[in-house]
Amino acid sequence: MKNALLVEKTKIVTGLAPITPSSSTPDYVSLKNYTHLTAIITVDNGATVTGSAITLKQATAVAGTDEKALGIDRVWVNEDTAASDALTKTDVESDTFTTDETDNKNLMYVIEVDAAELDIDGGFDCVRVGTGNASNTVLSVVYILSGARYAQATPPSAIVN
Repeated sequence: MKNALLVEKTKIVTGLAPITPSSSTPDYVSLKNYTHLTAIITVDNGATVTGSAITLKQATAVAGTDEKALGIDRVWVNEDTAASDALTKTDVESDTFTTDETDNKNLMYVIEVDAAELDIDGGFDCVRVGTGNASNTVLSVVYILSGARYAQATPPSAIVN
């Protein structure tokens, strides 16, 4: 489709509205109808910040059924969005990373997930970002689902099974 708009080719879903993570749980999205997920995490640090531990989770339903860890081996990072728009590919160890703790900075993290990385044989087709408790920081999560498995005028919902 020539000159197709992003909203016509993808499904964009709020996973977590801006909040200081404290017992917050981002929503799940289903990859049943999509082949790829891009999770964008934006962070607004105040003063005396403690970062949020970021992980990925997979489940067999958007309700979080049978939740278990999903590995992360890389993330694209911009730890000062006011100074640059560059994202740097960064290796992740032990399937988790913590958002930067520099005071008064705005940051962005991007995680890419192919549907084939999920435990498909076990019935897992849903994904969410996991956020650990933090202080003096506000973060949000936006999911962009792409690679619709079936062509349609309107991309199928990703928040239902």
